[in-house]
Amino acid sequence: MVKIGIIGGSGLDNPEILENSRDVDVSTPYGKPSSSLKIGKIKGVDVVVIARHGREHTIPPTHVNFRANIDALKHQGCTHIIATTAVGSLREEIGRGHLVILDQFIDFTRHRTITFHDSFEPHKPIHAPMANPFSDDLRNLLIQTCRELKIFCHEKGTVVTIEGPRFSTKAESKMFRIWGADVINMSVAPEAALANEAEIPYAAIAMSTDYDCWKDDEEPVTWDAILEIFGKNVAKVTDLMLNAIPKIK
Repeated sequence: MVKIGIIGGSGLDNPEILENSRDVDVSTPYGKPSSSLKIGKIKGVDVVVIARHGREHTIPPTHVNFRANIDALKHQGCTHIIATTAVGSLREEIGRGHLVILDQFIDFTRHRTITFHDSFEPHKPIHAPMANPFSDDLRNLLIQTCRELKIFCHEKGTVVTIEGPRFSTKAESKMFRIWGADVINMSVAPEAALANEAEIPYAAIAMSTDYDCWKDDEEPVTWDAILEIFGKNVAKVTDLMLNAIPKIK
C-alpha cells in the first residue's frame, strides 16, 4: 500500500494540503523529528508531512535531526518520500521561480550525522550505493506531471548542500559552479543519503529563489528576497504534488 512522506522545506511545508489531517507526536531511536507528523490524505492517498525546520521555522539547517525525520517516516510505513526545498541558482538559465527536479547532490556540509550506522557488526561494514541518490521513477513521474500541468521545470540538476545558516561567499559560489553544481541549498544532504540507507525512494522538488552571489550584476541573496519569490511561486509546487501523488504506485 502506497504511503507518501513529504518533507517540507522553507516556506514549502503547508500541511493544509491534506484532507482529514491529524497531528501525531512521535519519538525515534535518534530523538524527536523536526515537527509533529501531520497525517492525512491527498486524493485518497495516505500522506505524512514533516516540517523540516519545525512548524515555525525555528531549527537551523545544521541542527535538523535528519535521522529522526527519515526514521519517523519509515516507521509510519511511508513507501516514498517527496521533499521540497528552496535553492539558489548557480546557472543563468535557472531563473527565479523555476522548478528543478534534482538528480544529483554534492555534500559540502561539515557538522551533520550522515548515516544511521554509528558502528558496524564485526566484519559487516555497510556502504550504501549512492551513484543515483534520487529515485528515477519518482523523478520521471514529477517531470511528466509538470508537462501535463504546463509547469516549466528543469528535468535534472545537481544541488550542492552547504552547512548554513550563512549564505555562500562569492568565492565559494563561483567554486561550486566550477564543480558542476546547478543549484545550492542547505538541506538535501544528508537527507537524500539517509532515505537511501532506509531504502525509501526519494525525490526532491527544488524551487529557485535567487542567484546566490556569483553574479556580478545581481545583489547577493537575502532572506526577504527568498520569501518574496516563495509567495509568487509556491502554488506551482503545491499543484505539482497534489497531481503527482495520486499517480504513485
